[in-house]
Amino acid sequence: MRFRHQDGTVVHLGYCSNVHQAEDLDGVLAQLAQYAEPVCERLGVNRLGVGLWLARDAVSELVADAGELARLKTELAARGLETVTLNAFPYAGFHRDVVKKDVYLPDWAEEARLRYTLDCAQVLAALLPDDAERGSVSTLPLAWREPWPAERAGAARRALDRLADGLAAIEAGTGCRIRVGFEPEPGCVVETTAQAVRELGGLDPERLGVCLDACHLAVQFEEPAAALNRLSEAGIPVVKLQASCAVEAADPADPAARAALRRLAEPRFLHQTRTWHLGDVSGTDDLGHALDGGLPTTSGPWRTHFHAPLHADPEPPLRTTAAHLADALAGLLGGPAAHCDHIEVETYTWSVLPDPPTDLPGGIAAELAWARDRLTGLGLKEEPS
Repeated sequence: MRFRHQDGTVVHLGYCSNVHQAEDLDGVLAQLAQYAEPVCERLGVNRLGVGLWLARDAVSELVADAGELARLKTELAARGLETVTLNAFPYAGFHRDVVKKDVYLPDWAEEARLRYTLDCAQVLAALLPDDAERGSVSTLPLAWREPWPAERAGAARRALDRLADGLAAIEAGTGCRIRVGFEPEPGCVVETTAQAVRELGGLDPERLGVCLDACHLAVQFEEPAAALNRLSEAGIPVVKLQASCAVEAADPADPAARAALRRLAEPRFLHQTRTWHLGDVSGTDDLGHALDGGLPTTSGPWRTHFHAPLHADPEPPLRTTAAHLADALAGLLGGPAAHCDHIEVETYTWSVLPDPPTDLPGGIAAELAWARDRLTGLGLKEEPS
C-alpha cells in the first residue's frame, strides 16, 4: 500500500515475510500464493507491499541466475505485490527450533555479512518498481554486544565503508539507490539511538542509516520524540520503520502477569526484557531469566522483546506498547515533512504465540489495517492501488 504525505513523499506500507518459513526461491514463491495474495484480498487492495526476507541460499540463487530473479519479479507483479525493502537481519535458519543469539551471526566483523548484504541490495535493485524512489535493506546492529574486542569493531567499521562503496556501485550500475539501515536492538553493540549515534556517526548518510524497530525502542524505554531528535541532530536518517509492539507488564510482581509472561517464554527466539526505574534501564537477555529472579519486580514495569500483533491485546493483565508505536509514527510522519518512507509491519512471532492463529493472512491483514488507520489519521492519503 502507498500513501502520500503532505510534502509529496510517497510512503510505502507492507509486511515482512520473515514470519513465513522458506529459505529457497520455490519456498518464497509459495509464500506469495499462500499468504501475501490472501492478505491483499482481505484488505481489498490491488497492490500490497511485501518486505521480503531472503535467506542466504535464496539470495545466492537469485544473484547467480537472472532468469530466476526475473521469475520472482514477474510473480510479485502478477499477484499485485511490490517490494521496496528487504529484511537482511537473519542470515539463515530463522525458523529453526532454537534461534536465540544465532540470529546475530555472521556479524559485521565477518566478510560473509558484507557479501550477503550487498547481494541483497543487488537483488532489491532488480525488484524495485519502476516508480519507486529508492529501496531499503535492514540489517543487524553490528553484532551481539560480547565479545566485541577492538579488532572486531575496527573490522566492522571498515566493512561499513566498503558497504557504502558497494551501494554506490550498485546505484551507478542500475540507477537505483538502495539504503541500508542498522537496527538497534537490546543486548547488541547498538541497542539504543544514543549508541547508534556513537557507532554509526560519520557514515555516508545518503546510503547508510538506521532501521528503527518500534518494539526495540519501547523495550529500551526510549521516547520516540527524543530518539528521533537525537538521530536527526546527528544526521543519521531513518531508512525504515519496523512497525512492531513489545509486551509490557505494568506490575511484574502480579501473579497473573507473571503467569501470562511465563507463557511467552518460548525456546525459539530471544526475548530480552527490561525495566525502568528513576531514569535507569536494566534488564536480562531473555524472559525466562527475568522470571527466574534475574530482574527485580519492584522497580517498575517490564517490557519484553516479543513482537505482539499490532491490533490485538495480549493475555490480561499484559498490554502492548501500541501507543508508543503510534507516537513513533507521529514523530516520523505527523509533521510537515516525512522523515521515513518505508514502513514494515514485522510481527514474526505468530507461530510462537501461546495460541497461534489458524488464520494467519487474516491476522496480518488486521495488523496492516491498524497501521493504515494510523497513517490516514496523521493526514496521509492512501494512493489508489
